Amino acid sequence: MTGIDDSGFDWLFERFYLRRGCTAELRTLIACDSTVWLISMGLTKQYLRYAASAVFGVIGSQKANIAYVTLRGGEKGRYVAVAACEHVFIWDVRKAEKVLILKGNKQEVTHLCPSPDGVHIAVGYEDGAVRIFSLLNAESNVSFSGHKSAVTAIRYDALGARLVTGSRDTDVIVWDVINECGLYRLKGHKDSITQALFLKDKNLLVTSSKDSFVKWWDLDTQHCFKTMVGHRSEVWGMVLLNQEGRLLTGSADSELRAWNIRYLQGGEEVGEPRVKKVKGLLDDDDEVEEGLDEEPEERILSCEKVGSILRESRDRVVSMTTDAKAKVLACHGTDAVLEVFTVLPQDEVRRRMDRKLKKAKKKAKSQGGEEEGVEPRVERKLGDEILRLANIKASSKIRSVDCLLSPSGEMKVALLLQNNTVEAYTLKTTEKSPQANKTARLTLNGHRADVRTLAFSSDNIAVLSASAETVKVWNRSTLQVIRTMACEYALCSLFVPGDRQIIIGTKSGKIQIFDLGSGRLLETTDAHSGEMWSICLSPDQRGIVTGGADKTVKFWEFELIKDQESGQNKRLTVKHMRTLQLDEDVLCVRYSPDQRLLAVSLLDCTVKIFYTDTLKFFLSLYGHKLPVLCLDISHDSTLIATGSADRNVKIWGLDFGDCHRSMFAHDDSVMFLQFVPKTHLFFTAGKDKKIKQWDADKFEHIQTLEGHHREVWCLSVSPSGDYIVSSSHDKSLRLWERTREPIVLEEEKEMEREAEFEESLAKGEEPVVPGETKGEAGPAGKKTIETVKAAERIMEAVELYREESKKLEEHRLTCEAAGKRLPPPKMNPILVAFGNISPSRYVLDVIKKVRSSELEVSLLVLPFPYIPDLLSLFNQFVQGGLEVELVCRCLFFLLRVHFGQISSNQMLLPVIDSLRSNTISKVQEIRDVLGFNSAGLQFLQREIESKEDVMFFADATNRLEEKRRKRKKREQAILTIT
Repeated sequence: MTGIDDSGFDWLFERFYLRRGCTAELRTLIACDSTVWLISMGLTKQYLRYAASAVFGVIGSQKANIAYVTLRGGEKGRYVAVAACEHVFIWDVRKAEKVLILKGNKQEVTHLCPSPDGVHIAVGYEDGAVRIFSLLNAESNVSFSGHKSAVTAIRYDALGARLVTGSRDTDVIVWDVINECGLYRLKGHKDSITQALFLKDKNLLVTSSKDSFVKWWDLDTQHCFKTMVGHRSEVWGMVLLNQEGRLLTGSADSELRAWNIRYLQGGEEVGEPRVKKVKGLLDDDDEVEEGLDEEPEERILSCEKVGSILRESRDRVVSMTTDAKAKVLACHGTDAVLEVFTVLPQDEVRRRMDRKLKKAKKKAKSQGGEEEGVEPRVERKLGDEILRLANIKASSKIRSVDCLLSPSGEMKVALLLQNNTVEAYTLKTTEKSPQANKTARLTLNGHRADVRTLAFSSDNIAVLSASAETVKVWNRSTLQVIRTMACEYALCSLFVPGDRQIIIGTKSGKIQIFDLGSGRLLETTDAHSGEMWSICLSPDQRGIVTGGADKTVKFWEFELIKDQESGQNKRLTVKHMRTLQLDEDVLCVRYSPDQRLLAVSLLDCTVKIFYTDTLKFFLSLYGHKLPVLCLDISHDSTLIATGSADRNVKIWGLDFGDCHRSMFAHDDSVMFLQFVPKTHLFFTAGKDKKIKQWDADKFEHIQTLEGHHREVWCLSVSPSGDYIVSSSHDKSLRLWERTREPIVLEEEKEMEREAEFEESLAKGEEPVVPGETKGEAGPAGKKTIETVKAAERIMEAVELYREESKKLEEHRLTCEAAGKRLPPPKMNPILVAFGNISPSRYVLDVIKKVRSSELEVSLLVLPFPYIPDLLSLFNQFVQGGLEVELVCRCLFFLLRVHFGQISSNQMLLPVIDSLRSNTISKVQEIRDVLGFNSAGLQFLQREIESKEDVMFFADATNRLEEKRRKRKKREQAILTIT
């Protein structure tokens, strides 16, 4: 098999097909790049698909938070979970290794929340979806889809059975994790949700939002019973302290506001008599809530401001968090300082107040002028409960924080920084003035700033990436860092022939040469007085050409000189040979592969072509409306492709400078362009987050590589053409690999049209339940393409059931007319494929396969003509005891949705009456079985515990730690006494 050109195609066709009487429509020639396969039918050119291979270079994305997790019962505080674009990485902080990857689909991760038992982690995405992953096998079996935009807050309840999510769409949704379904949607906020917290002992929920309100929700009745209006700006975070008796909120100022929560029983406060508080003329809205006694929501709890804590930072709160028992509080703003507070327990606060009172009495007695019978009073302030512990200064601005507190008083803090770094600190909270110790810093596997230049080595093994502070060399197969070297702000780069040195062009106009073997900087040469935007290796591999913002193109040759450091070996250097002076800033330079021409793109939106040997002007390519940011020349030096900030790509001929075609390539600036070696196919990267492949001969768009979540700055195609690496503003590097799967352009276009249609179908109007008014509570699910497909499958199953029932009825009538048994009608092939099951059982199987979280929405979009058949089928299922719980759930939902039409239909009355009696009896049977099993398990538990003195079904580790603490206290007390 050999590569052939167009003339070769014509010769093959004439030689092997026309002479044998074969027409042009009956031949096929599939050409994949330079490889040709002859097949007996049709002659068409096909392309090979590039697929995503790996994501690397990102340690932690900035859109989501950081969270401590526990893997397989391991040590607490050792593993952290961070978002990495659409994936979740689990890092071992001690070893600085990636130990687990929770793979996502396409959308970016926006929030993480581990479950209370530490086995699962809930992940929220940009499109509003929530997936629950198992930390044991990294698989996701539960997914929820209810929000219309990014998930901004996730929280489990104390048992891990319910999950609350808040989103940028202002809605709060409560999900049932065990049943894998949505419970209800809570509406009321006017802006993005920033935090949502369950209360442990009460069935209450508190949410904060950027609309400056904090709302309290009664989950029994699904309504908001109290709205706190004491903030003047966005509420960015909140935590519950003192056994949920204190609420601390962080806003856009330096003040942490504290609110006292008093729970009411029958309209009276628990523990203390209510004192009516009336707003005075000079009182501020923050101090007194107007008309507390007249508000109807005061039947559940009262919440009043008791003070505030001033932070040292003056900007807004970014995040607040506490440990599991709310003993320490960590808070930070948009700077690099983390402020840590300790929350004293109530008995410690009382002891401190008693000491203060004694001091006050002693002071009053020493002064001796006080009135008899009047005792001094000590006012209890918020500063007596929450004390500043320490400040932790991180190496960069903090994005998120999570903390753990061990029983010994050691606090572990994990920080996700804005510069793609994770840092870990420890703090001894038992000391008077503790100092934070940095225990780990994850920096090796990523750059601190965006990667602006990439390059492949000649053997396709090594990948070079350079950013504002470092240049890294990666192993393509293992994605591990081979070398990390400090450099200036890099804008362009290449491997020197031999792959032992690399050359970097910097923003300050310098050329830096690094040796890969030793990892040291060999030489820094001042090349340009402005930015060096482009560098290109000469085809004869004897030198380079550079272009900069100083309006010059400079030619350099490689030389070997004596190394002054070693004194014996020689090192590489570059020698300036020629300079081409131009009228505008140079943005990009490229040699033609035959080294006859040099293409230079200028700031005046043109591309100038010069002869390499004489530097005489040859052609001027003009037509772009904005500057040409990138260009490349094909391997045969016949085509030049240019990409511009005007979002267009133009293909020119190098013989006369004529424009073959202008194509609208991206929705934003085209940042990079490169031909695939030995082909006329090229890739473009744009600020619209996409990478596209094009055919320069047929001017066809071949495929789009989607994956990056921010602007794509650059890409590099390997010399073999099998790999592509790209970098983006999302801090990630992505590797794409050429597969053996062919691309058919017509099928690609058809798939794009289908995807657009499905997306528009899912974005249609939400179905409305008749008779239900829009209030604070609503259904949790939303209409998606999956719910529409599930509804279609249910309708197809019901139609198949109708057809089979009709055939059986006709067969029965025919047998009665004939007076004898006739062979049964032929069964539907679908039923045969499922193992000759009955049509009714097939309908039940289809309903069972619908995701639990999508079941209600799928049933909601069903037309009413299908409902009578479903009700009769439900009656059969309940009578047979098949999936009673699932059937009852579907039945009750359909009755609620179509109550008016069902109750007015006389034909359905017997079905409904039969369902009423059957469901009650079957559900009672299931309850009896569950009750009996539960009582039996409890009896066995008591028997085993009494016999072996072993506590089953309980976590004994907490009790053991409590015993150890008590024993240490006793030992310390004995030592102090002695």
